Amino acid sequence: MKGLFKSKPRTPSDLVRQTRDLFLYISLPDSKVVMAELSRNIRDMKSILYGNSEAEPVAEACAQLTQEFFREDTLRLLITCLPKLNLETRKDATQVVANLQRQQVNSKLIASDYLEANLDLMDVLIEGFENTDLALHYGAMFRECIRHQIVAKYVLESEHVKKFFDYIQLPNFDIAADAAATFKELLTRHKSTVAEFLTNNEDWFFADYNSKLLESSNYITRRQAIKLLGDILLDRSNSAVMTKYVSSRDNLRILMNLLRESSKSIQIEAFHVFKLFVANQNKPADIVNILVANRSKLLRLLADLKPDKEDERFEADKSQVLREIAALEPQDLA
Repeated sequence: MKGLFKSKPRTPSDLVRQTRDLFLYISLPDSKVVMAELSRNIRDMKSILYGNSEAEPVAEACAQLTQEFFREDTLRLLITCLPKLNLETRKDATQVVANLQRQQVNSKLIASDYLEANLDLMDVLIEGFENTDLALHYGAMFRECIRHQIVAKYVLESEHVKKFFDYIQLPNFDIAADAAATFKELLTRHKSTVAEFLTNNEDWFFADYNSKLLESSNYITRRQAIKLLGDILLDRSNSAVMTKYVSSRDNLRILMNLLRESSKSIQIEAFHVFKLFVANQNKPADIVNILVANRSKLLRLLADLKPDKEDERFEADKSQVLREIAALEPQDLA
């Protein structure tokens, strides 16, 4: 062990190798020296990757560090040992992991290849949301890792995705907000993967989304959820899913309730989803009849709905929706 402290590592590769060795000694009874050295090394790694007040990062040094970091299980050791690090070192470690996801070596994101072979690390990171002291660090690492499509696909196809409905509503505001940002990233970044996931899981997913998020008693949860729903349904990649969503009377009922919210921001976001029900050229008869039965209330409510800032596109959409609703005729149910 004495050999670990002989001299400061000379190269980025040496720095990673020494850090990896230090992690192995972190559980010793008297590990203060190890901790101090680890903190310094992780801080030095951050300086190499981000630069500092005196110098910009050097591409060759970043490439060496990245290559050595993913050559062996340094990431696994760092994630496993994170609870034992002090707060400042956790912050530095989180920034190092985030940066490494974007580093290319010979035009290749080697972090993606490493994670593809070590997807179980995502299990560790996602469970970190349940630890108040570590949630923001693990959450930030997790969000950077799902930049890689293979990782996002793994998470979406696992049971983990269901946990976000609970994490988003955790009592700790910062952790809940972090989980919401991660959930949004999961459902918007990789278009083809998200479209496949939603197509294969739309029944349970939207049932949970409606009951746990859109109908949540928490105002912030409802506001974030209706905004994200609009982003999902208005994305062209999800057009088939959108068509099915706007053919459901249960979904329409929830959206009409959101249109009646006292919060204008929720009303505006709900309108952007509600207009899809009205614009659907193949509305089921029960959708048409609900709109006809509530026509006078809807026309009155929408006429008064205005964003805080003048928005010509919103007004044009609203006029079109008003015309469509006014022209609807009741239909016989099959």
